[in-house]
Amino acid sequence: MTELATLDREQSSEAMRPDQDNLFVVVCASGFDSIPRMRSALMFAGLAAAADMRTILYCIQDAVDVMVKGNIERYEPKGTGPSIAGRLQEALEQGVEIQCCTQTMANKGIRREDLVQGVTPAGAMSLISITVKAKGSLSF
Repeated sequence: MTELATLDREQSSEAMRPDQDNLFVVVCASGFDSIPRMRSALMFAGLAAAADMRTILYCIQDAVDVMVKGNIERYEPKGTGPSIAGRLQEALEQGVEIQCCTQTMANKGIRREDLVQGVTPAGAMSLISITVKAKGSLSF
C-alpha cells in the first residue's frame, strides 16, 4: 500500500472526530487557471474560521498546484487584486485547515514535502466524511 493510500485510511478516521458540530468545508478545484476563484475560496474559508467555525479548505485538481512551495511566486501575475499569497496567509492565521487530495498529488507527482507549510495531504474518504458532517459547504 502506498504512503498516500495509508494516509487516506488514517485520515478518514480522523475526519470523523466528534468536534465537528461547527464544521464548514470549502472545496476548491480552481488554481492558476482561475485565480479569482482560488482567492474567493481562501477568503470564504478565512471568514468561516473567523466566525469560530472549524473550517477545512479541501483542494483538488488545479487547486493543489497552488499549494506547492514556490508556485504562487512563480505563477501568480502581479497586481491582479488581492494576492493568493496574502489570502493564503490570512486563512492559515485564522486557523483554516488546508488539505490537498492525495490522488491529485499522486497524479501530479507531488509529495507531502512539496506542500506549503501548514498544508496537509488528505484522501478522498476524508473529503466525503467531513462533507457529510459539515453544517455547510462551498465549492469553487
